[in-house]
Amino acid sequence: MPVIVVANPKGGVGKSTLSTQVAGYLAARGHAVMLGDVDRQQSARTWLGLRPDHLPRIQPWDIDRDEVVRPPKGVTHAVLDTPAGLHGKRLEAVMKLADHVLIPLQPSLFDIYATGNFVRELQARRKHDRVQMAAVANRVRAGSLSAEQLRSFLSTLGLPVLTELRDTQNYIQLAAHGLTLWDVAPHRVEKDLAQWAPVTAWLNQAG
Repeated sequence: MPVIVVANPKGGVGKSTLSTQVAGYLAARGHAVMLGDVDRQQSARTWLGLRPDHLPRIQPWDIDRDEVVRPPKGVTHAVLDTPAGLHGKRLEAVMKLADHVLIPLQPSLFDIYATGNFVRELQARRKHDRVQMAAVANRVRAGSLSAEQLRSFLSTLGLPVLTELRDTQNYIQLAAHGLTLWDVAPHRVEKDLAQWAPVTAWLNQAG
């Protein structure tokens, strides 16, 4: 079962938005998907509670009486949304589960420094070489100086940069109703689907 972890120790970079969109894409492809929320804020679980019943199903963790969490039976793909400040033993525990890691970041100095340190920490864990990692630039304004600075930084990371996602209200409006780009008419989100194409191609390689 492929496990896709969305991680960055910096808060506010769009981890929950990316996680829900990834889960929505996989569900739309017919996979049995679990969206697990490692973050105490439980943003992804809250989003799942808003999701209409008629849409492709995305399941949360199963939680037993001892509060042990595990994927529900029959799940074929898992997406994990992670908290800010993910380091040390907590990072180690998550990475033991991961097959693929998506690292979102925004074009800000704070995101750049936090992400650079995080990527170096991951790359230093040699036993995780099997894990496929890639970055996604989030909330990018085309033609801005900050976007150029972000691209310059990403070129030094030594990992694939899949795409740049534009700064749009579409994600906020969709999230408010438990929806993803793949749950609405394509013409409404045409630009966003085009930006997601490299990410979905990467996810298709994940299995």
